Amino acid sequence: MMTELAQLWKFREVIQVLIGRDLRARYRGAALGFLWSVLNPLAFMLVYVLLFSVYMRIEVDHYAAFLLCGMLPWTWFAGSLNEASRSILDNRALVKKVALPSEIFPLATIGSGLVHFVLSLPVLLLLLLVLGVGIGWPLVLLPGVLLVQFVFTYGVTLITSAVAVRFRDLLQIVPNLLTLWFFLTPVLYPATMVPAGFRPLLELNPMAWLIATYQDILFYQRPPDLLRLGVVGLLAVVLLAAGHAVFRARREWFAEEL
Repeated sequence: MMTELAQLWKFREVIQVLIGRDLRARYRGAALGFLWSVLNPLAFMLVYVLLFSVYMRIEVDHYAAFLLCGMLPWTWFAGSLNEASRSILDNRALVKKVALPSEIFPLATIGSGLVHFVLSLPVLLLLLLVLGVGIGWPLVLLPGVLLVQFVFTYGVTLITSAVAVRFRDLLQIVPNLLTLWFFLTPVLYPATMVPAGFRPLLELNPMAWLIATYQDILFYQRPPDLLRLGVVGLLAVVLLAAGHAVFRARREWFAEEL
């Protein structure tokens, strides 16, 4: 795996070009540009605030800020997984005709999502100030959380993008699984609302741990549970190794199946 990662480093300029291509394609003709990466979560936030804070009355101070602190990292994860799963299929011409490691395509998709997330952070921090939440020193720990989520997402997408070349039904399954996963992850509600009998399911959800870490850093302004973050980081490395193994086993069949 380390050898293959070192190989990817040699193609870093190609990855940058692919990320730039994705950003230009996404924002082409859009007057507001990257702001759409924040406006879309904001639109959902307003709906969820009305539903859960007004209608169902979830008792969380500054609920809009709480919601946005979980929505933005989830949007990066879900969007990257959804798009990276089809990245080999979408770049079939390059996979079949150009001598490039195919792993760069899901990697570039996740990198593009990371750029969106990073560009949205100043807007999020401004909103935290406007909404009266503030910003605390634990913000300096955020890059480590981004790295863990990046590795975790890349490991998952290496598996899904490789398998989707043969089993195209996976492209229909992934969005539905992400919808289910979203509601099982404490993004719309605090983890303390989960009944005690279902807490073990929450503990098995690595995205629940990551979202809780973002909420600790951005919303509660307190140091996150570093032990849990370390466990998710270890899981991310294991998934990365498994993803490379699956991808390597499937890669020789890409040209025939595309």
